[in-house]
Amino acid sequence: MQSYTIGQAARLLGVSPDTARRWADAGRVTTHRDESGRRLIDGRDLAAFSVELAKGGGEEDASHTSVRNAFPGIVTAIKLGDVAAQVEIQAGPHRLVSLLTREAVEELGLEVGMEATARVKSTNVHIDRV
Repeated sequence: MQSYTIGQAARLLGVSPDTARRWADAGRVTTHRDESGRRLIDGRDLAAFSVELAKGGGEEDASHTSVRNAFPGIVTAIKLGDVAAQVEIQAGPHRLVSLLTREAVEELGLEVGMEATARVKSTNVHIDRV
């Protein structure tokens, strides 16, 4: 499973690294240390926290901006059918849902907790694996 540094998590959540550190220090999100001593957040934990945060657990200094319809975030849910799939991405305060083929999800190797970018054009949401 992918893990994220405090800085990476902050970017995905749309907040400053200082805010992400304060949340970790307060125990709002669980961290562990790697061999180098860096604090890391497990991808599944970050995905769950991002959903909780979007439901109203944010702070005033959270960023609410997007550039050119690209929403970098974290995969929070994947629902696979026989042919179709639904992928949810939490990008800061934004929850994006994309309907695509099961084959596309498998080709991208998408998993809950993985970093991805949702690109929105008109009513279509495209997913880019980071």
